[in-house]
Amino acid sequence: MPAAFRVAAPYFCYGEKEIAHLARRDARLARAMAAIGPVRRTVRPDFFAALMHAIVGQQIATKAQETVWARLETALGQVTPRTVAAAGTELLQKQGLSFRKVGYMQGAAAAALRGDLDSEALRLLDDASLCTALCRLDGVGVWTAEMLMLFSLQRPNILSYGDLAIQRGLRMLYRHRELSRERFERYRRRYSPYGSVASLYLWAIAGGALPELTDPTAPCAARNAAGER
Repeated sequence: MPAAFRVAAPYFCYGEKEIAHLARRDARLARAMAAIGPVRRTVRPDFFAALMHAIVGQQIATKAQETVWARLETALGQVTPRTVAAAGTELLQKQGLSFRKVGYMQGAAAAALRGDLDSEALRLLDDASLCTALCRLDGVGVWTAEMLMLFSLQRPNILSYGDLAIQRGLRMLYRHRELSRERFERYRRRYSPYGSVASLYLWAIAGGALPELTDPTAPCAARNAAGER
């Protein structure tokens, strides 16, 4: 990794300060970060659009999410509370959205238009209160709230226990066959206050950024094929 760098908008913003802190706290993560280099993950500063994008992506593959999102942007021109509210159920469903997702989106649009969904007010809340507030929205659970906190509001200390890829990245990096909640919380404390940057690297590891790292829970045949004995 270069001695000086900073990843900036339109990606999650971080740089030397965060990397240096994590490297001091964890030598194994330090080596992984140096090998991978800067990680660029797109953010959506428009909170309402980020919320709609998250709802679109629930329980479907990333590629399918982007296909539906592109259709939605084409149909609406711009994804805002007013365009979603004005579109109507039939038009939204034609873009590849389920009836339930359309209901979630329309409910959020109505709340935004009433002033009940104020992104500026949400930004003033601490992480725990913000997560609780977001989970009051229909269609938003803890994982979705955490992804919004990270990839829209750019909160610096998000490490999601409910994210399977994060768990996989931890298993791969630290060679765990099991990852209890207690063990996970130890990593959360170790990475604090820059858990979000650690998340970026754990996702990269889970995605194969370091081919020499395999998942210890994978079948033996797969590990052996990867050269692990």
